Amino acid sequence: MRKKNELGEVYALGQHIRLSAHKARRVINQIRGRSYKETLLILALMPYRACYPIFKLVYSAAANASHNMRIKKTDLIISKAEVNKGTIRKKLKPRARGHSYPIKRTTCHITIVLKDVSKDYIWVKHTVIRDKEPPII
Repeated sequence: MRKKNELGEVYALGQHIRLSAHKARRVINQIRGRSYKETLLILALMPYRACYPIFKLVYSAAANASHNMRIKKTDLIISKAEVNKGTIRKKLKPRARGHSYPIKRTTCHITIVLKDVSKDYIWVKHTVIRDKEPPII
């Protein structure tokens, strides 16, 4: 099923990423609600293995925004980021005396949604001119 994206929202979806959902959530919680540039800086400096696939997804979502919707990358924030549990691949490792040991390889699905804040009145900084007095009606 295809998601309908609202005005000013762009998303990137990474499926079957060979990573535990719990470990990916640890990184996603750090970047949720931050600006695009700040997010790239945080992901580049964090020492976790989960940072690289998330970095690629954020970069891909920003490329989608600039190419498809002509939005500046500096006007983007991460409005929504979620990690869902994916499929588990199971293997058997041979052990001594004919026994076997199960190996579970977990995957996860990561969704990154970027929002354009230049059109959103909450995020735009208002400048107040105090030199002039308000007109008398």
